Amino acid sequence: MHQTDPGDTAVIVYTAGTTGRPKGAELTHFQLYMNADTPGRLFGIRDDDVVLVVLPLFHVFALSSILNLCVRFAATMSLLPRFEPGAALAAVHRDRVTVFEGVPTMYVALLEHPEAGRYDLSSLRVAVSGGAPIPAEVLDEFERRFGVVVLEGYGMSETASTTTFNVSAQDRRAYSVGRPIWGVEVEVWDERGVPVPTGREHVGELMVRGVNVMRGYHGDPEATARAFTRGWFHTGDLGYQDQDGFFFVVDRKKDLIIRGGYNVYPREVEDVLYTHPSVAEAAVVGIPDHRLGQSVKAFVALRPGRTATDTELMHHAKERLAAYKCPQAVEFRAALPKNAAGKIVKRELEPWTG
Repeated sequence: MHQTDPGDTAVIVYTAGTTGRPKGAELTHFQLYMNADTPGRLFGIRDDDVVLVVLPLFHVFALSSILNLCVRFAATMSLLPRFEPGAALAAVHRDRVTVFEGVPTMYVALLEHPEAGRYDLSSLRVAVSGGAPIPAEVLDEFERRFGVVVLEGYGMSETASTTTFNVSAQDRRAYSVGRPIWGVEVEVWDERGVPVPTGREHVGELMVRGVNVMRGYHGDPEATARAFTRGWFHTGDLGYQDQDGFFFVVDRKKDLIIRGGYNVYPREVEDVLYTHPSVAEAAVVGIPDHRLGQSVKAFVALRPGRTATDTELMHHAKERLAAYKCPQAVEFRAALPKNAAGKIVKRELEPWTG
């Protein structure tokens, strides 16, 4: 009988498919172990912790950072069949949950729940956000409302989940995704494949190499070859590094809008829209413009009982952004499309954004 090697493929985890067709990332036994052990130590997971599970366990975030982590450190899982904000709040109250891990849309839903104040959430000692950048306004409001620190991290299916992380309330940089975990290197490269200096004015693609990077895409050697340069994995995410080594994700490379020769990062526009008191969810995409190449369009879901007009939201953006970054159109939806992990799927908003 063949003996399993730590470098053998353990699972094939499919990418989220939020910007394109899903691909199967081959992750090894060693990578899964390391991405349970290292983040668990960073989270400070103990055997008396209770972790709320609202993410699907087939998603790499839940697989590595919840299921495998709890098995590794003998923590308890409180499982819900699907995320529903009222049920999640009730579970925290009932099971004295100490750790909540979710994607940004879940934090929005918890904040919007009309009866959130009825539940005792004092057992929570840490909240972890990942899967997509969390809007600054959402992070700030959640910490104010519930009195629990939100630690943001960054990772992908191809990196067995965690790649960078803010390790504690004392050692974090708000709105950043933290610093690389043990055994992982991250650099920011320009279009020529050259590392760029630190500073927010030097945005480039985040490149990763280390113990967490997949073996390759299952059955797709061409895609695997395209994903690596000199041993570094192309994340497809744009960001920068500050002087202290903290990384900031600006946006997906595929989501970048080029309007009249100027770069518009949708996340920056979304963060501004989230500061409007009526906005619950926002997603910004580029749409064709025969004169400027692309224009900026925002899709918005409003908070229950709140109102806003497209003119009002465009004016709100114009007061806070350069003119070329502001939405030229706003479309209201009852809710924005999401995948099983709760991430907003922009390619379902407009046929030309995929």
